[in-house]
Amino acid sequence: MESIQAYIFYIVAYTISNLNAFVILITIGFSFYLYVYKDENHTDNLKDKNNSPIQLISQIKGYFYINPYLSLSLAITLFSFAGVPPLIGFFAKQMVLSAALDNGYVFMALLAILTSVISAVYYLNVIKNIFFFKDEYKINPSLENLQGYNRDSNSNNDNLHFKRENIVLSSALSNVISILTLILLLFIFIPNE
Repeated sequence: MESIQAYIFYIVAYTISNLNAFVILITIGFSFYLYVYKDENHTDNLKDKNNSPIQLISQIKGYFYINPYLSLSLAITLFSFAGVPPLIGFFAKQMVLSAALDNGYVFMALLAILTSVISAVYYLNVIKNIFFFKDEYKINPSLENLQGYNRDSNSNNDNLHFKRENIVLSSALSNVISILTLILLLFIFIPNE
């Protein structure tokens, strides 16, 4: 029974963390449409450039300086994947390892700990790239004077002026990211399966 509870809890915790990481990475990718590289000679060499805004870890280098809130949410999610206490990922791994040790699977528990440490190195590498490097991006200069026309207006002189500050995350997307990140963070107050 303990093993089944630990398994189900781990799946739920991993699903919440995975969903949060997915939504955050999609949001970060779409936020890059406002930016271009500072270096004029920079080439991407991406095979699937038109379909996925983020394909390489180096693309999110210094993203903390562009959007600190999304960066912190992604860091919390990655720490949950790594199993850092007091995040939900820690309790999920603890329950699985406890159930394995209680049933005599010492070798499997040691193997799980080893693979968890190895994966934590990769997660920390992503966090290092986000927080400890300068960003390589600047606002796209072509967006500074971007204008459009209001099709709903009766007069033809209604111009729409776009400002970078007015392009924000939708409230639904912000709410999803906030709620999922809070679930990862605040699980310490209800650490029961």
